[in-house]
Amino acid sequence: MEKVTLIGSLAALCSMSSFAPQAWKIIRTRDTAGISAWMYAITVVGFALWLTFGMIKGEWPIIVTNAVCLALATFILVMRVLPSSRKEMVADAIDPSSGSERRRPPGS
Repeated sequence: MEKVTLIGSLAALCSMSSFAPQAWKIIRTRDTAGISAWMYAITVVGFALWLTFGMIKGEWPIIVTNAVCLALATFILVMRVLPSSRKEMVADAIDPSSGSERRRPPGS
């Protein structure tokens, strides 16, 4: 594998995986208070534009990377702006065990 391809692949992997810990934390805790909705709104628009650019150019690495990043950033943004009850429903649908553990009183 060429050095430039390896660097690009590692960069894409880092970009795509960077949003996963935040998304998983939201699913587990349902807490989005510390997340800036404006920052994620701008990020979502940026990824949508990069995805469009990749599609126009026909560049699959750009398309795949930005599609994954767009999906994860959009999930985080949606969870940030949802009311608590809807946030609970979404998170419970993804990981039902986290919701029951989180609501369990300490020591039980």
